[in-house]
Amino acid sequence: MNQRVLLADDQHLLRAGISGILDSASDIQVVGEADNGEQAVELARTLRPDAVLMDIRMPVLDGIEATRHIITAEPQAKILILTTFDLDEYVYEALRAGASGFLLKDTPPRRLIEAVRAVTAGDTLLAPTITKRLITRFTARPPTPTSVPEGLAALTDREREVLTLVAGGLTNDEVARRLHIAPGTAKTHVRNLLTKLDARDRVHLVIIAYRTGLAAG
Repeated sequence: MNQRVLLADDQHLLRAGISGILDSASDIQVVGEADNGEQAVELARTLRPDAVLMDIRMPVLDGIEATRHIITAEPQAKILILTTFDLDEYVYEALRAGASGFLLKDTPPRRLIEAVRAVTAGDTLLAPTITKRLITRFTARPPTPTSVPEGLAALTDREREVLTLVAGGLTNDEVARRLHIAPGTAKTHVRNLLTKLDARDRVHLVIIAYRTGLAAG
């Protein structure tokens, strides 16, 4: 079954390029395109795509506000933010709005396709450079004891180890190689972490790791 994707970007050429890349994959279909945030919200409501690739800087309604509107209406929506290296101040706001992950606009075509597949499968993907800046932002703040999830105490030693690696920006395959375990086992550990910590996605696992002091800069 094809993964249905909505594109939201006010740059027509960039949007056409992304659409061409995604449509080249046999299991991905671009079902709609929006050139501003307001259109993105409307199309997300009517088309109910599996994932939305959302630019940040758009007219009428920016990508962060559009993300907030979409997530409010559909909490399980998967939104990948398209960003550039110099947009640090927007990354944290997009997280707060409910974004499931981030891609840089210079992401290689194959990586873009893999990211869409990962997000629609519930395995959120973060660009390594975005993860590093996210880590910097959170390590600059003191841990918040009141935000410690109840399930933290239920984590096994291996799960805590996996959580620390996820917070470092490692993918499931990289976690598997680092711990000398099967990729499927690494994926199972991540799924267990999501369940035990009541985390919406991988982004929130990173946040939890730094808020609780399990990971340090």
